[in-house]
Amino acid sequence: MSLLNTINDPADLRKLQRSQLTPLADELRAYLLDSVSKTGGHLSSNLGTVELTIALHYVFNTPHDRIVWDVGHQTYSHKILTGRRDQMPGLRQLNGISGFPRRVESEYDTFGTAHSSTSISAALGMALGAKIKGEQRHAIAVIGDGSMTAGMAFEALNNAGVEDDLPLLVVLNDNDMSISPPVGALNRYLARLMSGQFYAAARNVGRTVLPGPVLELARKLEEHAKGMVVPATMFEEFGFNYIGPIDGHDLDSLIPTLENIRKLKGPQFLHVVTKKGQGYKLAEADPILYHGPGKFNPTEGIKPAKSTKVTYTEVFGNWLCDMAAADKRLVGITPAMREGSGMVRFEQLYKDRYFDVGIAEQHSVTFGAGLATEGLKPVVAIYSTFLQRAYDQLIHDVALQNLDVTFALDRAGLVGADGATHAGNYDMAYLRCIPNMVVMAPSDENECRKMLSTGFHFNGPAAIRYPRGAGVGAAIEPALETLDIGKGLVRRTGKSIAIMAFGSMVAPSLGAAETLNATVADMRFVKPLDVALVRQLAADHDYLVTVEEGCIMGGAGSAVAEALAEAGIVKPILHLGLPDKFIDHGDPGVLLASVGLDATGIAKSIRDRFGASLPRLVVNNTSAA
Repeated sequence: MSLLNTINDPADLRKLQRSQLTPLADELRAYLLDSVSKTGGHLSSNLGTVELTIALHYVFNTPHDRIVWDVGHQTYSHKILTGRRDQMPGLRQLNGISGFPRRVESEYDTFGTAHSSTSISAALGMALGAKIKGEQRHAIAVIGDGSMTAGMAFEALNNAGVEDDLPLLVVLNDNDMSISPPVGALNRYLARLMSGQFYAAARNVGRTVLPGPVLELARKLEEHAKGMVVPATMFEEFGFNYIGPIDGHDLDSLIPTLENIRKLKGPQFLHVVTKKGQGYKLAEADPILYHGPGKFNPTEGIKPAKSTKVTYTEVFGNWLCDMAAADKRLVGITPAMREGSGMVRFEQLYKDRYFDVGIAEQHSVTFGAGLATEGLKPVVAIYSTFLQRAYDQLIHDVALQNLDVTFALDRAGLVGADGATHAGNYDMAYLRCIPNMVVMAPSDENECRKMLSTGFHFNGPAAIRYPRGAGVGAAIEPALETLDIGKGLVRRTGKSIAIMAFGSMVAPSLGAAETLNATVADMRFVKPLDVALVRQLAADHDYLVTVEEGCIMGGAGSAVAEALAEAGIVKPILHLGLPDKFIDHGDPGVLLASVGLDATGIAKSIRDRFGASLPRLVVNNTSAA
């Protein structure tokens, strides 16, 4: 690491000779592999952006020139080159650096990203902001081919293309190797030519000198000449000068092309082709497996994880296949999360009923609504945090028309290493206020399966929110049974204190109840709430507690308080859940404990709130004053 150890910021990088950049890339890639294998994190995508990251920081004057990374999970090289090399051992860990760009972490992280397709909009805002202030700087958006499937990216292109003199560069990082013409010397030559001053000057002269018909002929010849060796591009119709494709691992191509682009005026679009997992054969062969691995030995590669517990994602995937076999009307929809949502086997078995719509959450919801109008029964598998992006479609296109769409919300609650951007903390609050919605939260794997069947058979919109990872290890019944909608279940009977727990909080609430001799109800339904059970618990107990792995404000506990208020019942009530702040990355168990949502924390909060008021509080089976 003789070169990498000398780089503490991009200014150091720009002092290197061009001949030193390729050896630096080799060192950086080796460091990345070693570091991520020890911490876990996104690997394939980061191995693929090593040379591109070096080239951008080498050519542009960062942080004065702004770089926005989309989605942001490919910024490890960027972090290492911008003064955070020594912090990589704490990547995605509690109190360590994030796996995504964060403005509070570094001035080089110009925009916080983690959800896709926001980069062009943000970079356009930065470029126009600089123009309004009279400042000279470039704004660069680095966007992947997957992120280009989202409508927001094209909305930004449509807006940006009318700004003729704006120093905006969009870099399309195409890492799917989907470019049909080979990437080689000819394409490198054409890319450098099209980005050079001679080419730009010739086009400008043509506009001012050639008569109209001749100019139009020249323009068409130019387009056809490009079309013979590069993909037909719509980007120039948006007002961008399209350049590429070029080899994103060839610094001798990247550096001169970016240097030429830096001198051009107006919006530029550079198309680079990279390979996921570049330089690590195992990741090159299976980039999906190495997309976001945990800790592993780079020499041996990733070994199959051994677990006796089934994850909630697997519960959903198995249920989806079973229900599809039972009902031919079922169709599965995912916005580019086949593996993450557990739909691999479903695609294999029911290819004609499987739809991956790309990173297009809004479209996925309305697409499902359209299918529902034709009598089909769509199941939209989507992360809780990503459903936020389709909130209007959820209300306007599904719920308002009371269409039969089932939403399987994975990653509900805290998600651990991915942090605040991926946490599903708000779905109970933002779903329960929508008319016609049914919202369920399973306490274990078997209950999850039953709730999926319940939502599927309910004639209207229904959402089942379940956490990341494994549950409590409950036995899963193979039958496709349903639950009575709006009915909770008392799991433990105690005295004085009634804990109403939702979803993943049932297990720690039962643990807390053992030390308090409290009653615990598995509420099951956030909406419709089991109001009869709430009233009964209030009548039989002196103190009420609600517990949820979601935001307290407007959440399931609020629903309980509203039900009590409507019934005119006044009882001391404690709401436990996620506080009104964004919670950083870290081990999920540690994070839950930090906000008092483990068994010990729940018991402590109840003692702190009600202990002095109770005549005698049972603690560890002994009476305490």
